[in-house]
Amino acid sequence: MEHGADIETYQIYSKEKLIDFSSNINPLGIPPLIESKIKGDINNLTRYPDIKYRELKKDVSIYLNCDKENVIVGNGAVEIIDSFTMIVKRVIVFTPSFSEYEKRAKVHNKEIVRLKFDENFNINVEDLERAIQPNDLLILGNPNNPTGLRIDKNTLMDIYDVVRSNDAILLLDEAFFEFSSTDYDSIELFKQNKYSNICILRAATKFFALPGLRLGYGASSVELVDRVNDIMMPWSVNGIAESFAKYLFTDEEYILKSKEYIKNERKFLLNELRKLSNIAAYDTDANFILIRLLNVDEEYALKFFLNRGILIRTCSSFISLGKNHIRIAIKSHQDNSIILDIFKELDKI
Repeated sequence: MEHGADIETYQIYSKEKLIDFSSNINPLGIPPLIESKIKGDINNLTRYPDIKYRELKKDVSIYLNCDKENVIVGNGAVEIIDSFTMIVKRVIVFTPSFSEYEKRAKVHNKEIVRLKFDENFNINVEDLERAIQPNDLLILGNPNNPTGLRIDKNTLMDIYDVVRSNDAILLLDEAFFEFSSTDYDSIELFKQNKYSNICILRAATKFFALPGLRLGYGASSVELVDRVNDIMMPWSVNGIAESFAKYLFTDEEYILKSKEYIKNERKFLLNELRKLSNIAAYDTDANFILIRLLNVDEEYALKFFLNRGILIRTCSSFISLGKNHIRIAIKSHQDNSIILDIFKELDKI
């Protein structure tokens, strides 16, 4: 299973309507302000979006607390990742990580350098120092997918120093940023350097539960923003996404409620999963949990859960993970309780 959310493929294996734990979207749904504005913004489909996205970038800059000139937007985070791979010589990834990092590099015939996380899924900066070259693009998830771990602040600064000293670029994929702890904010952390040699990438997909909106955004240096904008497709962000941003980022009640909800349910799930003997649940800073299966493989687990109306994410498609890992999303408390009962069944095998 290369991507989650492919519920149509697996529905035929279950008589019941599947509960999709393979897709890590905010279980609270889309912000209420967006729901109330959908009809009013339909007219935006009758015109071209602003080709320079002036208002959208202004809205993003307010949300991120950075200058408008540092904002980059795209048709989902993947378009921005794709564009950055086009302007570099090689792409460096740490495995396991999101498959699109390598896939975008392959599409553009870029050399891929794979480095491995250590046994605790942390980055060895010395490995990076030995591998990196000028004009490389290092792509890191923060939190990483599928491990769910956020990079330690001091380690991140060490990584950034290595990147800058080698005249390379760090693409920090923070699609799950809002679900994680607030010990540091990368946007603030790199503001003093004017985002030189870095792009901090976020999206409306996960936290705002709007994968169909296709809105990616981030902060980077003026130089990198200009370089990437020169090669991006015109009007790649649609008019609805353009107009929704002003509502999306201002619903503070929704943002705070979502963060608190995920924090509590994450703690609940981890505590319960760790009572079981045939799995190992890893620590996570995201809205999903990576699980190592101790007695069965991923295919057995996939069928076991499908037969009980649950779609999980198998993880062998992630390089460096074998056939003994699965990933589950954090969903409603009711759904989380349902999947826990099935894990308890699995524990008896």
